[in-house]
Parts: sequence; C-alpha cells; structure tokens
Amino acid sequence: MENIVLIIHLILALLLIGAVLLQRSEGGALGMGGGGGGGGGGVMSGRSAATALQKATWGLAVAFIITSLILTIFATQSVQDGSVVDTLPPLETNGEAPALPAIPALPQIDGTLTAPITPDAAGGDEPAAAPADDDTPALPPAQ
Repeated sequence: MENIVLIIHLILALLLIGAVLLQRSEGGALGMGGGGGGGGGGVMSGRSAATALQKATWGLAVAFIITSLILTIFATQSVQDGSVVDTLPPLETNGEAPALPAIPALPQIDGTLTAPITPDAAGGDEPAAAPADDDTPALPPAQ
C-alpha cells in the first residue's frame, strides 16, 4: 500500500511541476503584471476568473499534500523504538584507551635568534646575514 501511495505521490509531483510551468507568467514580482482581469493590472486590481489550468493546479497541489500526509502516517507507524546505533555490535576493547599517534618533537631553541626578524636598521632592503657559528651554515647571498 505504501508503494502505491509513493508512486501516486511522485506522479502528482511531476504533474504539478508541469502544470505550474505551463501557466502564463504574470510578469514582475508581487502580482504587478498586467494580466489581471480588472483593467489597470496592479496589486489592487480585480481578480480574474480561474482558468482550467489553475483549477487543475490547485487540485494537484491538494492531492500532493494529502499523499504527503498519508506517507508521513505510514512512516510513523513503521518506526521502531530505539536507534540505529543500538543495532551495531559492541566494540571489543581490552580495557585500555587507544594510543594517541606519536607527535614528532620540536627542535630545541636555546633562546637566541640566529637571524634577525626585521631588516637591518642600517638601511637597505636585504635582511642582515645570520651570525656565523660553527654549527650554523652561512646564508647564501640574496640575488
């Protein structure tokens, strides 16, 4: 029964889309177009008589809402108590927490800077060269 209502619901959705797309556009937003039956055609104009296509659209919309409600009732009747998580098998643990991945240690800094952060105060656009230590390689000249 649920499949039959679902098929009817899908057919109604397609027919409703087709009926809406076939209707003549009134142009503009908020009904400002000139297609009304009251002469001037504005927001306060008279209302035109409903065409057969508009009546069919209303009928399809009402039928679509009814099938939506019926499908909702079917869905709530087949709901089981509990959760999907309850159906999962329990995890096998040996009582210990999983180990965290190893993080590589950062190199130790002795508190002194080997190269200045800002350019040399004496001027120029090139940063000052690092002091030459036995352990620290010299920086190549800037090109």
